[in-house]
Amino acid sequence: MEFELSPGDIQAVRFGVSPGHELAHAVRVLLRPQQHPLQWGWLRSARERLPRESFELLAAVIGDDGYLPDFLTAAPHWDMTPDAELEALRTADIAPMRVDLGKMVLRSRGARQAALRRMQDAPARARSLIADAWAELWDAALAPVWPQLERLLRADIAVRARAIATSGIAGMADGLHPKVSWGDGAVRVSLRRHSENVDCRGSGLVLVPSVMSSWGCMVLTEPPAQPTLFYPARGVTAGWARDATETEEALAALLGPARAGILLSSGSARTTSQVAQDAGVAVSTASHHLTVLRDAGLITSERDGARMQHLRTPLGEAMIGAAL
Repeated sequence: MEFELSPGDIQAVRFGVSPGHELAHAVRVLLRPQQHPLQWGWLRSARERLPRESFELLAAVIGDDGYLPDFLTAAPHWDMTPDAELEALRTADIAPMRVDLGKMVLRSRGARQAALRRMQDAPARARSLIADAWAELWDAALAPVWPQLERLLRADIAVRARAIATSGIAGMADGLHPKVSWGDGAVRVSLRRHSENVDCRGSGLVLVPSVMSSWGCMVLTEPPAQPTLFYPARGVTAGWARDATETEEALAALLGPARAGILLSSGSARTTSQVAQDAGVAVSTASHHLTVLRDAGLITSERDGARMQHLRTPLGEAMIGAAL
């Protein structure tokens, strides 16, 4: 599989987050847990909360391996949220959805195949049922650990973006995964069952890290989707889903409780007053903590009119990812 790019065009590559991809692979982890030891910590608690009917419906659509229906994953982008992913699923085009379901029909048999045929024959109803099941399973299985999961994704993106700035696209691509490399102006991916050349010089390439799919790479190439490469995020261990309070305690031992809390909650831009309110401290105290974090390179502060906005830097993202 080759994604053709210009080696000097940094703008041709961007990063995204895909809650839909994470949920789809969470279903596959639940179907074949023996193949995903890095998810066993998450599995112990997730199994107890599963809504059985919703899980079985999505398991029929997704399957335990191979091709993943495109309509389950909206175009990934940096600020994609679970709510936005669900809304995209509820309004997915019917025609491509029927095509995707048809591909799954060919890849299944027995009762599962019959269920998929019924969905293909009534796609509007199927879309509604699948979206409802998606929402229920998300709330039960991934919503409780989404903060931890999202921090790992953003920490990985921070590391990859830095690699592009220092080593170029070629250096970054060579470090993505053992089956990903750069050669002759293209990002090359070794896949089991698919070969294709995709010219990304007009559209660019979206790189999407994944925590739940920790074993290999997948691609999305069919229009109207932008060419996309999903790859395993760095730093995923069997303990990644531990309670967020444990992460805060680990950072607090290094930074102090107040600064650890401010750093953890700085995934979106906030004013000094908002930081102070969230941390329960005086504005002057919040300003002091922000100065220390900014001097350490963990927080960036930019003026927006009369207000100063504070946000985690790539180094701050990477520190949180390491703590996880």
